[in-house]
Amino acid sequence: MQFIYSISIRFLIFGLFLAQFFNVKAKKGILGRKNWLSKLPKVEENREIIWFHCASLGEFDQGLPLMNCLKNENPSIFLLVTFFSPSGFENYTKRNHQVDFAFYLPFDTKKNANLFLNHFKVSKFFIVKYEFWCNLIFEAKSRNVKIYSICAIFRQNQRFFKWYGSIFRKAISCFERIFVQNQESVDLLKSISFDKVSLVGDMRFDRVLENKMQVKEDLILTQFLEKDKAFIVGSSWSIDENFLKKSIEHIIQNQKVIIAPHEIGEKHILEIEALFPKETIRYSQFKEKYSNQKILIIDSIGKLSNAYSYGDFAYVGGGFTGSLHNILEPTVFGLPVIFGPKHTRFPEAQLFINEEIGFSVSTKEELVKVILKIKNEKEMLSLKTATFIEKNKGVVDKILIDI
Repeated sequence: MQFIYSISIRFLIFGLFLAQFFNVKAKKGILGRKNWLSKLPKVEENREIIWFHCASLGEFDQGLPLMNCLKNENPSIFLLVTFFSPSGFENYTKRNHQVDFAFYLPFDTKKNANLFLNHFKVSKFFIVKYEFWCNLIFEAKSRNVKIYSICAIFRQNQRFFKWYGSIFRKAISCFERIFVQNQESVDLLKSISFDKVSLVGDMRFDRVLENKMQVKEDLILTQFLEKDKAFIVGSSWSIDENFLKKSIEHIIQNQKVIIAPHEIGEKHILEIEALFPKETIRYSQFKEKYSNQKILIIDSIGKLSNAYSYGDFAYVGGGFTGSLHNILEPTVFGLPVIFGPKHTRFPEAQLFINEEIGFSVSTKEELVKVILKIKNEKEMLSLKTATFIEKNKGVVDKILIDI
């Protein structure tokens, strides 16, 4: 089975190599890993190296509270972070962090795993939520590295629980402990005889509370809103913006709107401007004289979490494609949140629905009803939302007990 896994990794590498000619992200990933060994820094022999692997920027945000805590407790550690995706590697510097070195994760061949861990004498290895690269895990285990998974979520349809998943079950057995977000994950791991599992919740609750403490005034948002509160559309895709079109056209009669799309390329920004002609102004082009415009488009990365502090309520994108974005970011500011119907892979969405602080909509009629409900019950919903976030904090402290 390990031979078949290694062959599949070769196919992955070949597929990404071909994709680079058509896909910008694939090209960045290939070029970023070129001659990777020569780009690694030397680390003093007496420094403990703690390694976090994050698939992308979202996982980095999720793991950041634990990274910061470990670094604050022991500033001498060398904090190493790897990313699979260019979106993580290129944007992590926009966060407040204490990372000593960040890099693309080498492709998961046996040779690369051996070279990487020969260079970095890692003591602890944390995998944030996803991406169980077997060769790296096996090589780390052979060197007595303590391996942990944090913020993990498991589902019945994953390969760990299939007849062909023996190599992935073997990788799971290498972990010192797995910290999961829900009871289903506990039960699934126990079904494959892994009981070193702790139900601690989602570390993003800690992360968004950190963000709230770091919020600073944004002069452009202040000038645009003129002391009012906005309807915030966060991490939206074209399908979300088209779905919201009529509602936004109605909302802007009495309230301003801030749209922070997931993709900020020129093509997508132009699509949004065409959707709402004569109503929009870009964040990058804003002047105070444009404050009469009703819709502000945030066309730069790293502004959204701060923008939620200027919100009245929020819509978070990705819920029509099964890739729902972070719905905790707006709720930490007491904003009730709306999202699309495809959210089964995101347990926090169902939690929000159960608590009646999150609202899943699939039709425009449902959207109108939810917006009216939020506006009529805003004060009560905001209090419930803030209380729920506070109740679920402290995940880092739970993890520290067992590492």
